[in-house]
Amino acid sequence: MPEPDGPAAHLERARRDAQSRRDDLDAQIAALRRARTGESDDDEHDPDGAPLSGEWSRLEGLRAEVDRELADIDAAFDRVADGTYGICRDCGRAIPAGRLEVRPTADRCVACASASGG
Repeated sequence: MPEPDGPAAHLERARRDAQSRRDDLDAQIAALRRARTGESDDDEHDPDGAPLSGEWSRLEGLRAEVDRELADIDAAFDRVADGTYGICRDCGRAIPAGRLEVRPTADRCVACASASGG
């Protein structure tokens, strides 16, 4: 039987995708930690590639983005539960289905998001 395509199902798919990316980043960070224990603390002069500290910073930044995405998904699940999902938090009008399809965590309509800079 096909999965229903309501907001909760859409958010659950987004959560699985984000969690998968977070798990992958966690594995990459763990591998980098293992590599770093065998390296000199002076990795900034490695002619063979990006310094470990630069890669560490990049991965941590990506992980922080995924953590924010997961928090946005959780907030959207809360809006589904309390009946406010799909309603703009600023103007109270319905958020178009197309916007929610592209950005299931949206809590503002396009006009209000544009006005707020988000």
